[in-house]
Amino acid sequence: MQQAGFQLSWPWRLSLGYLFLMLALPLAALIAKSSSVGWAEFWRIATDPVALSAYEVTFVTALLAALVNGVMGTLTAWVLVRYAFPGKKLLEGLIDLPFALPTAVAGLTLATVYSSNGWIGSLLAPLGIRIAFTRLGVGVAMLFISFPFVVRTVQPVLQELERDVEEAAWSLGASRWQTFWQVVLPQILPAVLTGVALGFSRAVGEYGSIVIIASSIPFRDLIAAVLVIQRLEQYDYAGATVIGTAMLGISFLSLVVINLLQAWGSRHET
Repeated sequence: MQQAGFQLSWPWRLSLGYLFLMLALPLAALIAKSSSVGWAEFWRIATDPVALSAYEVTFVTALLAALVNGVMGTLTAWVLVRYAFPGKKLLEGLIDLPFALPTAVAGLTLATVYSSNGWIGSLLAPLGIRIAFTRLGVGVAMLFISFPFVVRTVQPVLQELERDVEEAAWSLGASRWQTFWQVVLPQILPAVLTGVALGFSRAVGEYGSIVIIASSIPFRDLIAAVLVIQRLEQYDYAGATVIGTAMLGISFLSLVVINLLQAWGSRHET
């Protein structure tokens, strides 16, 4: 009776209803719309060369950006936790800026800085390195918008670590690098993987900043989200939903793999 009462309680019903309206229903509508074209047509649209190229640009670039931020975000969190320095509060605010900054503004800012006549782009242009309106620009935008996820995921874990364990390792003759690799990293690894997963998911779904800093040319730097918009502008609703469903499936499989890595990291910690 107690279990039945729990199942019928209003928090239980409210949570299920919210999940149904916000997650299950929209996803079901997307899958139903894409499946209406038939399996053969679905496969043809989903495996179109332009679509395959867009998947590759989106997911590979997002993964590389997430991995880079996994390293640099962990390093930044370490500096914020272990060091006191002038301007620390300002740096804390700058890290959170991508959370609040509209993505279109972020894209405009990045395009201005990294264009051939921008502050950084003008320095790299003589070396033959172009960032804006290339795939490299897509990567820079993904780095920018996903960076805070790693920092804010790892930082509280570092703050809770006991310094006594590190000092004990030092007293036993371990170097600082050995202490970090063998003592600290196993404890923060699940948080790092969680931050990488969040950053990867955010980068995959990014549109506003990338559409400004990229040229969106097929087989060059066209991402899947922009391809969906292009299909909608052409009134190809079936094609847009099919590509969206394919992205949904690839994203789900990617997150399953990342969750398995997180579980491995948790076991490794214990």
